[in-house]
Amino acid sequence: MPPKIAEVIEHDVCAACGACEAVCPIGAVTVKKAAEIRDPNDLSLYEKGAGYLVCEGCLTCSRICPVVDGFIENELANVRKFFAARSRENAGSQDGGVTSGILKSLFKQDKIDCAVGITRNEKWEPKVVLLTSAEDVEKVRGTKYTSDPVVAALREAFEKYDRIAVVGVPCQAHSARLIRENVSEKIVLIIGLLCMESFYHDVMLDKIIPEIMKVKIEDVRKMEFTKGKFWVYTSDGEVHSVPIKDVAKYARNPCHHCCDYTSVFADISVGSVGAPDGWNSVFIRTDAGEEYFDMVREEMEIMEDPKPGLELVRKLIDMKRKNNAEHFKEVCKEFSFETGIRDETV
Repeated sequence: MPPKIAEVIEHDVCAACGACEAVCPIGAVTVKKAAEIRDPNDLSLYEKGAGYLVCEGCLTCSRICPVVDGFIENELANVRKFFAARSRENAGSQDGGVTSGILKSLFKQDKIDCAVGITRNEKWEPKVVLLTSAEDVEKVRGTKYTSDPVVAALREAFEKYDRIAVVGVPCQAHSARLIRENVSEKIVLIIGLLCMESFYHDVMLDKIIPEIMKVKIEDVRKMEFTKGKFWVYTSDGEVHSVPIKDVAKYARNPCHHCCDYTSVFADISVGSVGAPDGWNSVFIRTDAGEEYFDMVREEMEIMEDPKPGLELVRKLIDMKRKNNAEHFKEVCKEFSFETGIRDETV
């Protein structure tokens, strides 16, 4: 029997998180960049026909796939603490620099050996990287809004390192949590990012930026989604914006089935929504999240009761669910296995 991920691929809801590549014991599946096209009629986009044609039936990939596992109804139920923070060294960061600040401090304190993240070149083309020092963290500052199979890098990380941190969007945080629970305890910290949707590289670089925003990708210094608009800041000091609805329709198809906005499966979730400008919203969710944030607290400025706070976060959770839940429920009817949106706490 083929693994469940075969159906996830065939129904075009594969998040391309890279988890199956990370854990397959025979290396049967590789999530290539070309696979982001995810034509359900062309499984050759996944090496060896998505792997299941040559797999040995261990079904490890089925246990770590976020789509197979499904979603949580109340994604704020496991939030132990919510506050705003900013790193005392946040120059060049997207907002408050909390994610970078956490990683840099943990490296300096020798609490982690490696972190998996994503960097970009001057053309905003992303690349998954293994970070092994505080200096390396500078490479991954800022949000990219295009996706790469971040979790796939764990395959190499597991071979070389024992204390690994993972930074990723909800699907990547979800699969990292499943890997930690089912495959390897070497993942000591998962930092999840708030995410409404992400985009294919070519759509962002060839369509949204040049045609909709009317700017050259080489001139872009920062992008962000906030206050109902997509904003692009260029090197000449100009600011360009369009309503989010003008670009949301170009998001990756799997994003239209995703029902996790705040990375419910992370140890710590970090975003900008709910916090003032220049700050990050921080959600502590697990024992590990509390333990590791306490290690870096002295490197942060803390705002205990930020505004607009969780009220705005809840609105965006509801907005994402309103748009996506029915799409996911419909595709679930096509699966031979049970998955869906669970009314439980992680």
